[in-house]
Amino acid sequence: MTNKALWDSSNSMHSMEPTAGCSPTVPEPELYRSVQAVLPREKDHQQPSDCFNKGMLRWTLHKKVQNNPSNSLSLVWVLIKELEKAERWDSRKCIIPLLHTLMYAIIQTAYIPDELYKRVYDFCKRLLTYPHPYCTIGLSYTRQIKTERANPGLMYQRMLTAEQRLKNERYPFQERVFVLADPEVFSGSLGQVLAGDIEASASGGPLCPLDHMRSVVQHSIQAALGAEQCHGQKLAQALKDMGQNVEAYFQEVLATLEQSAEEGGRGEGKALRSRLQQLYSEIVADTDSEPLSSGPLCDCPLPNPEMSFHLWTEDLDIWRELARWFRSSSMSEQFSLSQEQEDFELGESPSDLMLPDMARFSVMSNDSGIERDLPPSADLSLLSSLDASSMSASWEQCKSEPDTSKLLRRGGIKMKPSVKDSMVLMQNTLEDNASLAVGGGNGGRGGRRGATLQRRAGSNAMQNPFPKQQRHFTARIVAMGDDRVLGRLAKAYFLFKKREARRLFLTMKVNLQFYYIPVCRATTPLSPVKVNPCALGSYLSMVDPWYNSNIRSLGSMIPKLADMQQANPGRSKDPFVSDVISYYVRTGQQPVYFTIYFVKITFTSGTKDPAEEVFLTHLEMEFPEFRQISASIRDKQKKSSGEVCGAVVSMNYRKVTLSGRDIDKGFSVRTSGAQISAIPSNETEDLNCLTLTLNEYPTKTKNNIVESKIRTNNIKIRSLESRSFTVTLDKDCRRTYRDVQSIEISPCLDPGYCVQKTMRSKFKLGEDKDAGLSKYMNKGLPLPINTFAGIIT
Repeated sequence: MTNKALWDSSNSMHSMEPTAGCSPTVPEPELYRSVQAVLPREKDHQQPSDCFNKGMLRWTLHKKVQNNPSNSLSLVWVLIKELEKAERWDSRKCIIPLLHTLMYAIIQTAYIPDELYKRVYDFCKRLLTYPHPYCTIGLSYTRQIKTERANPGLMYQRMLTAEQRLKNERYPFQERVFVLADPEVFSGSLGQVLAGDIEASASGGPLCPLDHMRSVVQHSIQAALGAEQCHGQKLAQALKDMGQNVEAYFQEVLATLEQSAEEGGRGEGKALRSRLQQLYSEIVADTDSEPLSSGPLCDCPLPNPEMSFHLWTEDLDIWRELARWFRSSSMSEQFSLSQEQEDFELGESPSDLMLPDMARFSVMSNDSGIERDLPPSADLSLLSSLDASSMSASWEQCKSEPDTSKLLRRGGIKMKPSVKDSMVLMQNTLEDNASLAVGGGNGGRGGRRGATLQRRAGSNAMQNPFPKQQRHFTARIVAMGDDRVLGRLAKAYFLFKKREARRLFLTMKVNLQFYYIPVCRATTPLSPVKVNPCALGSYLSMVDPWYNSNIRSLGSMIPKLADMQQANPGRSKDPFVSDVISYYVRTGQQPVYFTIYFVKITFTSGTKDPAEEVFLTHLEMEFPEFRQISASIRDKQKKSSGEVCGAVVSMNYRKVTLSGRDIDKGFSVRTSGAQISAIPSNETEDLNCLTLTLNEYPTKTKNNIVESKIRTNNIKIRSLESRSFTVTLDKDCRRTYRDVQSIEISPCLDPGYCVQKTMRSKFKLGEDKDAGLSKYMNKGLPLPINTFAGIIT
């Protein structure tokens, strides 16, 4: 970055004054060279520096065209030409990066001629003949371009209205980005840089809801009328002088475009343009007596969405944050609730809703539980509500410092789901997993149902017979850190689904979208085992080149920003990280599904209850007494005696095969430990299953030869000696269990499916698991991580 104006562009980013905030016109050949520079190449995997440079170059390209309408329109022309060239040369690796860059430019371009819309629409429509994921992305963008062509400016208007939570009467959708950072990684300067970047993005100028409303009115009128019928500078000045009165025009513009979209753009948009021309005349005529004339357009850059930054400590709960956001929303009062839901919402305060999040411990009661049997000294006012201050304290404090002078009691909650809740749970499960059942097995890439081990990716909308129910709220959860933060995310997601299965509250209203930015500190020892700390991030970079160029490079950029800030404390804070996050959450809409695994841990102590946990990427088991024995000593001992040091364990598992004919196997082996990984390290072993590798090279037993790698989804490991072992989940030392006797691992079941299974058994609807709608339901609970393309084969 040699041009400081490009880097320090946050001050002029939201300006609608072309004379002061416009960037210089960029020649088309320079735009062409910039586009070629950001495209992923074959060598990017081997050259991390190239990956980093491409991510920076993509950000620089958008900054060049952000504050000049002519630059933005020129970029759109260059991109569609490059897409058509890639189609002719069958250069598919460039199609998705170019297409995402094109759509991101179209949303922010002030005016696009109909001829250009037609070329983009025709190209996206031709992608429908391509394999997945090209056809899925092409279908999504074909629909968007068709709607945008009939209603120019609609995508910008909807995005800004939802992301900035602008109060309106016609578009009730709202979105928010929750950035959850692992405090083990983002400690010290790294956390300060990230928090400061997001804060700088939120306070990049004197922005308020009225500023966003002016941007919507300005962009919508310009997008419909163009430079021949609209004078951008006069319109911008008139909107600025209007003050609070701009809200009425914002509501009118929003209602006009939404009504036109509902009508399907009849009459080729003539009624829409006529109405916006009338509004333009009213706005400008009030402040300028000169006759209306054509003139240069003003650009309205899209501000970053509303973000909140959280260090993900133990006391942070996703359900609680989402519930607080929903309750504080200006739109939440517009939803009509059923009587049952209304009783639940109004009958409990926000502090009461936090109670199920807290771990519960049993206390022996010495009263009958009947109100009339209470002693006369008891305070009956405490029976209806709990002390708010005690709710904010952790349960550990409540346990360590009990207040025996108060009798805390709350009404019982009916845990049995209603028929309506059960139907919503079934519908939610069908929506999320219909493409899995129709597309085939665990992968959705073809093959008979249940026979493929390929990982499922993308929302297969072309085969999904159950259209996803539209929810008015979208929470975009961005996890930042290494594999440890993903393990915590998987566990939080499982608890979220389990809680919603008990009592529906957010499922019907909030749509969850998960994103991941791999960041690690190489100098920090993550675990005793030398493994890739960001295995899942490396996998996503392997299957999606555009993710590798933009998101993996961001993880490398953050430590460099921290070093730069320490070297130059007075340097201005540039919202580079939040800009990339905004691009990611807006264009990364293709999920890759990762199986969450359930593990039951049994301890050697008979008095200790078994623990139930989940993990996502990695499980390590080892015997502590053999930890200090080096690998060289083990090899010498094996060569001399033919035996391996370690403890004897039994392994019973179901071997998975590509044919779907799973085989039950079992054997005993002496080992010092084993590694169980759910993420493949290379493309040739990209199977959606667990891979178990023993610490020592396996030897021949009495009955068979132990395989070097065991591929399974169900396994039970038990120590046959008096020795116990330790278990570490997702490389997180905070999730280590000691004195373990045995573990049982299987894919985690969806709590919604478990509820339906219980209901079917109660009403005796038959034992056939594939009867009725059940055949479209997925038992497992996958964690979807959004990328730009899903998996490119």
